[in-house]
Amino acid sequence: MLIVPWSRPLSAGRRVAASLVTGFVVAITTHVVTLVVFFTTNGAASTNLVPISDFFLPVSLTLFVLISIAAGFGAMRSWYAALAAGIVGGVLAATIGTVIGIVGKGAALGPEVVGAVLGTLIGNNLIVVIAAALTTLFVGRKVWARWNALAHSDSPIALVRQPSSRLAEGEVTHLERQPIDSDLADEQWDAYVEALEAAGFETVEVATADHLPDSVFIEDAVVVFGGTAVITSPGAESRRPETHDVRSAVKNLGLTIREITLPGTLDGGDVLQVGSTVYVGRGSRTNADGIRQLRAIVGAMGYSVVAVPVSKALHLKSVVTALPDGTIVGSAKAVENVGLFAQFLALPEAGAAVVVLSADTVLMAASTPKSIALIEDLGFTVVTVDISEFEKLEGCVTCLSVRIS
Repeated sequence: MLIVPWSRPLSAGRRVAASLVTGFVVAITTHVVTLVVFFTTNGAASTNLVPISDFFLPVSLTLFVLISIAAGFGAMRSWYAALAAGIVGGVLAATIGTVIGIVGKGAALGPEVVGAVLGTLIGNNLIVVIAAALTTLFVGRKVWARWNALAHSDSPIALVRQPSSRLAEGEVTHLERQPIDSDLADEQWDAYVEALEAAGFETVEVATADHLPDSVFIEDAVVVFGGTAVITSPGAESRRPETHDVRSAVKNLGLTIREITLPGTLDGGDVLQVGSTVYVGRGSRTNADGIRQLRAIVGAMGYSVVAVPVSKALHLKSVVTALPDGTIVGSAKAVENVGLFAQFLALPEAGAAVVVLSADTVLMAASTPKSIALIEDLGFTVVTVDISEFEKLEGCVTCLSVRIS
């Protein structure tokens, strides 16, 4: 099975533009087809051309509005939705447009007029309905797809979430609680986001959740595989509400949504993707049922899942991450079975994690200078950030964003 890469959808502004262009093309094509049919069937007399066009103009304008709206709501993404939009749009446009045309000429809107208008749906306006349906299906979808291709951005996305004002109340499992400097944490988060943007990522902020202390660690709420976002089921009950706004954010990006459900639990920090292999930590936050559910979801997409016991750290990625070339790096002392990884390179410091920024660049915490030197000696460029306040809460550089490329 092939792993299909994600194709980034249109931004909000481009989506509106694409919808309007699609609606215009469908409406003008339908208008021309209708005009040609009636011009031909009425003897092809040049004197009939303008009156026919004027008669169907309100219909075509209404169709433009209706198809634009339908396209904006995603009707062009599948052939059956496009066909339905064309049929419904054609019927409504023919009805509304004809009524507008008749009333615009001074006729009173009464039962007789309404009956006559509805009768046109199996008469003159039947051509409009058929043309609208076929044009939306065969032309509208191509216009939408073409616009999407032209407007496509290759910039990778990084989902981020501002720290809660209650960050100091975040969960702590393997470390003793330490005081958190909230102002410094905010500054460090800003610097982290700036580092991602400097590396070419477009950052997308999920709504801040002050009532959720750990919400800044957005990685635990969702795991992305190509065009599919798997909404997690956090192992800590206090963190489960974090997924709500994250679900909305990835849905707005156009990703397909799948979910891990209770009694299964899974934190995104326990999921490490290396090519088509997905390592999943079985620890205090991710249970066996969560791993089974994830295996079922991503197995159908071409990924293989390897479960890794984790007992000496909060998450799998607290102790191991991966370099751009696929080499697993981390603390050998904190990993129960190093042999589960195809390639493993021990780093000199516990908690040394990497975020892949490009094929030759990674992001690392400034608190791991020896590991940084080792990675640089392997020919990689290392961008460093200070995340000391988040490290006090068992966070690392991977926790603060979800990268989507």
